[in-house]
Amino acid sequence: MRIGFTLVGTLLTCLLASTPSAQAFCGFYVAKAGAQLFNKASRVVFVRHDDKTVITMVNDFEGDPSEFAVVVPVPTFIDRSQVHVTNTALIDRLDAFTSPRLVEYFDDDPCMRRYPRALASRAVEEVAGDPAGRRSSAEALGVSIEAEYTVGEYDIVILSAQQSNGLQTWLRENGYQTPAGAARVLESYIRQKVRFFVAKVNVDAQAELGYRVLRPLQVAFESPKFMLPIRLGTVNADGPQDLLAYMLTRNGRVEATNYRTVKLPTDLELPLFVKDDFGDFYKAMFARQVDKEGMRSIFLEYAWDMSWCDPCAADPLSTSELRELGVFWLADQGRRGAKTGAADAFVTRLHVRYDGEHFPEDLMFQETPDKTNFQGRYVLRHPYEGSTECSAEEYQRELRARHEQQARNLVTLTGWSLGEVRGRMALAGSPTAEPVAWWHRLWKGD
Repeated sequence: MRIGFTLVGTLLTCLLASTPSAQAFCGFYVAKAGAQLFNKASRVVFVRHDDKTVITMVNDFEGDPSEFAVVVPVPTFIDRSQVHVTNTALIDRLDAFTSPRLVEYFDDDPCMRRYPRALASRAVEEVAGDPAGRRSSAEALGVSIEAEYTVGEYDIVILSAQQSNGLQTWLRENGYQTPAGAARVLESYIRQKVRFFVAKVNVDAQAELGYRVLRPLQVAFESPKFMLPIRLGTVNADGPQDLLAYMLTRNGRVEATNYRTVKLPTDLELPLFVKDDFGDFYKAMFARQVDKEGMRSIFLEYAWDMSWCDPCAADPLSTSELRELGVFWLADQGRRGAKTGAADAFVTRLHVRYDGEHFPEDLMFQETPDKTNFQGRYVLRHPYEGSTECSAEEYQRELRARHEQQARNLVTLTGWSLGEVRGRMALAGSPTAEPVAWWHRLWKGD
């Protein structure tokens, strides 16, 4: 049985039973590195402005829905009207829009003495069980059940507690299994006087609604704390986990305050064969950056005004789509099908790989006034392949040097073997690779 995690580490999963100001890139977008590249990646969307927060939590649980539940520390009481369920497709859209991307350029005729040109392209409410009995049992353990309600396919309980042992006992008595070591982390949250948002699947409601997958949960609240609790999810995690956080703000880019926020390497030219292996390249590159930072940093993958993109890995989200994600300051203009985004929203994409040893604290964030555009962008530059009216000797020398630099860029980013990279470039027709004898290609597996 697979124990699933929502936010893979931001939550404890328990088992039951605008005008462009920067230089335009104008690349031809060919591939993106979305969340699906990372097996243990969880996704959370933050909407934040003036202490108002809307969090959308994407469930990655696989298995019997009756065995799913989450426990989330929250800074304030959550009423039923503050909880909503939405469509995973919206988060997929946001992921696609912000994903690191691969772009192509094509050289002009070297005899024309021009710069290389870029080709453009383009909820029913109900209370389950015996509330009075549940509350009496909880009070004896120092646990207060402050609210119970159903939203969509989720039964939700809002708890507060006086000590972790009582909270763990209540969870176990109500069919939740908590991992060893959870008491210490729960106790630290209790000392902060936070509440606990507990959600489990109401199988009957799910069947009645007709949904086969668990939809994302949204919670809206007000608090001066701009943070994401990740420590609970490290208690029984099997190795490091990836978290992708999409931050929608009004004034500018979001960064962490208690860990370093590092921009990923970007705008580097790579060999042409990377087009067919962009996913493998990006995973290797990201892993190398994590190692370089000692798994103690958060990485910026994208920061951009939501009203435009260049090059676009997906169309900007419309005002209606952003409103559905919780961007409350935008006027609802009913533009669900619009291809132009909202000018008054800035998106930051942060990616962190973490475990309990390297990330002992919850993630704390701040919004900055910085609206500088940034994207993880990797470039393929095709040589000119047409006929020429000159010898183009200088261009050929530049091309050989350029291919060598592309090979070294790839090695630096990924740690791959320079010899293997040169060999693959030879198969792709690169003139920089060392000659490979014909017999070496006969028995490559030996």
